[in-house]
Amino acid sequence: LTVSARDGGGLPSATNAAVTVNILQTASAPAIFERARYTFAVPEDAPEDTPVGTVKAREPPNSLEVVSYQISSGDPHGRFSIDSQFGIIRTKKQLDHETQSVVVLTVQSQLGDSPVYSSTQVNISVIDVNDNPPVFLTKSGKVTISHTQPPGTAVYIAHAEDKDSGLNGAIKYSIKSKQSSAFSIDPSLGVVNLTRTMFADEQQEYTLHIAAEDCGSPPLTSLLMLTVLDSQAVKIVILDINDNSPSFMSSPLSYVMEDAEAGFLVHHIIAKDPDEGRNGHVTYHILSGNENKTFVLDKITGLLTTAQLLDREIQESYSLTVMALDDGSPALSATQILTIIVVDVNDETPMFLKQLYETAVHENQDPGEFVIKVEAMDRDAGLNSLLRYEILPGSGYEKFRMNSDSGEIVTTASLDKETQEVFSIKGSPSRSSTAQVYLTVLDENDHSPLFAKTQYQISVREDLEEGSAILDLFASDEDDGLNGKVTYSLIDDTFGAFAINSVTGSIVTTKALDRETKSHYTFRAVASDCSTHLPRSTTASVVVHIDDVNDNDPVFLQNPIRAFVPAETPVNETVATVRVEDVDLGPNGAVVFSLMVAETVFQIDAKTGDIILQEPLASKDFSTQLLVMASDQGIPPRTATAMVIIFTEEQEEEILFSHSAYEASVPENSAAGGY
Repeated sequence: LTVSARDGGGLPSATNAAVTVNILQTASAPAIFERARYTFAVPEDAPEDTPVGTVKAREPPNSLEVVSYQISSGDPHGRFSIDSQFGIIRTKKQLDHETQSVVVLTVQSQLGDSPVYSSTQVNISVIDVNDNPPVFLTKSGKVTISHTQPPGTAVYIAHAEDKDSGLNGAIKYSIKSKQSSAFSIDPSLGVVNLTRTMFADEQQEYTLHIAAEDCGSPPLTSLLMLTVLDSQAVKIVILDINDNSPSFMSSPLSYVMEDAEAGFLVHHIIAKDPDEGRNGHVTYHILSGNENKTFVLDKITGLLTTAQLLDREIQESYSLTVMALDDGSPALSATQILTIIVVDVNDETPMFLKQLYETAVHENQDPGEFVIKVEAMDRDAGLNSLLRYEILPGSGYEKFRMNSDSGEIVTTASLDKETQEVFSIKGSPSRSSTAQVYLTVLDENDHSPLFAKTQYQISVREDLEEGSAILDLFASDEDDGLNGKVTYSLIDDTFGAFAINSVTGSIVTTKALDRETKSHYTFRAVASDCSTHLPRSTTASVVVHIDDVNDNDPVFLQNPIRAFVPAETPVNETVATVRVEDVDLGPNGAVVFSLMVAETVFQIDAKTGDIILQEPLASKDFSTQLLVMASDQGIPPRTATAMVIIFTEEQEEEILFSHSAYEASVPENSAAGGY
């Protein structure tokens, strides 16, 4: 044959290949299996090379060829092997009931080198072993109840899942902690109930340790895993009553410089209320002492700031009556007298009591003669009001001396009226200096980490390698230092499929994915800051969709297929139908049918698998074998084959053993189940 391959371009290209077909002489019939379907069972913890069961095909009469066996499909991971001579199926790898509870194999038999073969379906049930502990969907929970609720009230529902089956996956719940006898739990439903009325004066918080235990039997050998207990801490808080008034924690005394600008922070009023929720939420108010609106109090934060400029020389202190009020019903309050001292600033200029001092002295007196005492005052306080007197340089100032403390002026020389009759002396101006103060504002952990989104959605292929990064999360925190350093973690059950790097926020796969087992995962990521006091955190939802990969072969529901067709069946009649399953999605799971060997008598519908008679049957003793191939539409496609045996009614086979007698030798003391 000459085969031509041509592309579909505007200027098509083509190439030819020669195919030589050698026609081989083959047996007229294949070796037919004794059963169309075999069913075996094996525990999931069976060691390698454990016998599972035996399939057997019998040779046609008078055949001299030896039958050989092989697994043709249904075991892409190579978990089973078959003895090619005796048809014994054995385990080859570790099995897992939770990954795949039933394995459907297609086993083919072949006579010698003949290309004609028959197939049978082998269903292997992987028996569950108790190798998975119960797992709580959430690690902790918190509920609130009122002390008025009666006994029998349901306050919490604990829920755990166990991947095992049957009794191995049946869960019993119990309360392990003995802290309080006020609660009980339904062992089957996990419902936590009150057993008695609670009282408001009892402890406000209880921690109950709830255990989930499966019902698997203890293993008979040391090779099997023991039942694992998983516990969950559930906090139950008695609903608060507003029975506590706020109490002030901040000082009742504060200081402010008189030159503070408007808006300057004067004081931080702090009150605590041990009640919970609204009963402990405190607001702040000024009741009296602020009639001139000198101060403004933020009722939420308790920050007291100036609303206008201060002047100590007008008012040197303020007494504010402040109130802390909780949000309970009825509300409770507390009051405090806050004294604000206005600290003096040297903003007042000394003033002489007189603008002009006049006096007279006798001439020709000895030095030290008293002349006059000048006096000045300064409205500032403390050191800012202490005065020192000094004579400014001028004509004749050297003939007088000023007592810098008292303001008294005396002569330093004998005066002569004829030389100078009048002296004019000038009580020097004030001096000042400035200094720059640098104030460092320390960070408070008042910002939570913030994700860019509240929900992240991503799709990944199911054949992604373990350890692959699928999503990089980032949360920002406006705080400084440890208050702004963010670490990442995951909550909710990811079924062991994902983990997150606590430093980088990168989410990676931790095991191989399988869309046919689980098609999507939903969990939450947590960003927490590293504050050593009251850390803050926020969460974001992560949804991971698993995209299908063509990793499953089509599986015939029956193989081989036997069809008995009357000789007078009309043309275009459906004589048999082949059925397959492919658990992949979309084109990867869409199957088309074809005949592996061209036929003129029969044709198969590519979509439905119907085998249709194309020509009248030649005789009443007609029989044939058709090889049907099922191919999915993945890239590349995966295939499976089945044999369809068609007989006329007169040709229905009689089922016979291949030998009239069978002999075998078995050593004594052989273990049960040996072959």
